[in-house]
Amino acid sequence: MDVTAADWDARVERLSGKLPDRIHRGVDWLREPSRFWLRLAAAILFILGGIFSILPILGLWMLPLGLALLSEDIPGLKVPLERAARWIERTWNDLASRWRRRGR
Repeated sequence: MDVTAADWDARVERLSGKLPDRIHRGVDWLREPSRFWLRLAAAILFILGGIFSILPILGLWMLPLGLALLSEDIPGLKVPLERAARWIERTWNDLASRWRRRGR
């Protein structure tokens, strides 16, 4: 199955639609093309926060979020991020099915 940048865009749309309304509107606002500089600054801060995950509050969760923000302006990141998301989904589903089988 071929992975495309459109697949990543669809995933982001699907996931942001599941967010509470206020956060969903914020994500949509930040994804607008006119917000390039704000999005770039936020992405860099998230990536740095992910790198310094040793410190309190900061964590590895910030790194993929920063990369996802960057992918709005660097289309070459969308395919690797979609592949990574698919791998995480497959791995999670495999682990969940193993745990369910053990519980029987």
